[in-house]
Amino acid sequence: MNHENGNEPAVYGLLAEFDTPDQLLAATRAAYDAGFRKIDAYSPLPVHGLAEAVGFHKTRVSLVVLIGALCGAAFGYGLQYFMVALSYVHNVGGRPIHSWPSFIPVTFETSVLFASIFAVVGMLAMNGLPKPYNALFNAPRFGLASDDRFFLCIESRDPKFELDGTREFLESLNAYEVTVVHD
Repeated sequence: MNHENGNEPAVYGLLAEFDTPDQLLAATRAAYDAGFRKIDAYSPLPVHGLAEAVGFHKTRVSLVVLIGALCGAAFGYGLQYFMVALSYVHNVGGRPIHSWPSFIPVTFETSVLFASIFAVVGMLAMNGLPKPYNALFNAPRFGLASDDRFFLCIESRDPKFELDGTREFLESLNAYEVTVVHD
């Protein structure tokens, strides 16, 4: 556990609790507009527009999937070419040794296989998962985020974060409760 001055644990951030998804969305937009960038919102149900409100606009998962598909296609085609045209040359029925139309099904299947593997691994890596511990688990009411409460967290590593000023800002957004979360 990190200690700033030897007595108190380091502050992870401030957690504001809201009653409704509309309050959470409005508070998240206000925090982003105020210049906070290290923010995250937690909700028991999908809230339309919340991802954009925290500053999440674009994902690179589709690029990772495309790279996986291309690698899979190259691997499948190359493996078949190696086996049929280089390693085990066997002319069947007068066909050419490199008969590319017969390579299409396996090439397609390996591209789908590699794309799906790259998608899962890429998504986990980009989300920082698995993450068995988060400092927010220490917040007493955070368990309600999977039940019926809505939370906005501003992390202390945000350049604009200042404990008292950020607390006043969150309280001005009509938060039900603002809690200091320790690391």
